[in-house]
Amino acid sequence: MKIRDILRHKGPDVVTVSGAQTVMDAVRVLVERNIGGVVVVDGEQVVGILTERDVLRLTAEGPDRLTALTVETAMTSDVITGSLDDELHSVMEVMTEHRIRHLPVMDEDRLAGIVSIGDVVNACRRLAEEENVHLRDYMHGAGG
Repeated sequence: MKIRDILRHKGPDVVTVSGAQTVMDAVRVLVERNIGGVVVVDGEQVVGILTERDVLRLTAEGPDRLTALTVETAMTSDVITGSLDDELHSVMEVMTEHRIRHLPVMDEDRLAGIVSIGDVVNACRRLAEEENVHLRDYMHGAGG
């Protein structure tokens, strides 16, 4: 299974924010959309990602910082991305190795979607269910 298959199932929508917004603005977006990370863009260019983990670190330093700092100063700017043709198993390895839960997906230079660790787990579950159906069909066909 490729990442394009996951995006076909979940949709290509990606919630983005600007680096000039405050972290609190981004937190409101996270809460309103019930998501764990937003991609930070400058026009059409991906420049970072801000996740719940980033927000928690800032909150531990002092909650008042959320309204004072911009997303640009709090985001992870070294964004790890995937591509539409990446295989599910390689995305699992990347996410595990880098300890990330959100992976922006690029189609060349264009943001094509985002997958979360939950999306990856659900895709694995769907694959396992399909394999079980095929095995059951095979077993019933072979025995009958």
